[in-house]
Amino acid sequence: MAELSVDLVATDRKVWSGTAHQVSAPSVDGQVGILANHTPLLAVLRPGTVKVSTTHGESVEVHVSGGFVSVDDNLVTIVADDIAPVAPAESRIA
Repeated sequence: MAELSVDLVATDRKVWSGTAHQVSAPSVDGQVGILANHTPLLAVLRPGTVKVSTTHGESVEVHVSGGFVSVDDNLVTIVADDIAPVAPAESRIA
């Protein structure tokens, strides 16, 4: 099965890098789903959650404040002004 190389980058640092089967990102035109061999894409992101399904069976979820996503030759680069991990559901309960 083909893989995606994914880089999550904030303006001041690389937040996460790895391989994935799927990436979902909130573009200004709607949610974008990215699988291996996706056509080249450059899209502006709106604030929301980026979800990465890694090749190791894990899920990486981060909140982005906006930015852009670029896809080319199975390389997905997400650049945002701010990237913050999404807290697990149990830690959100007051």
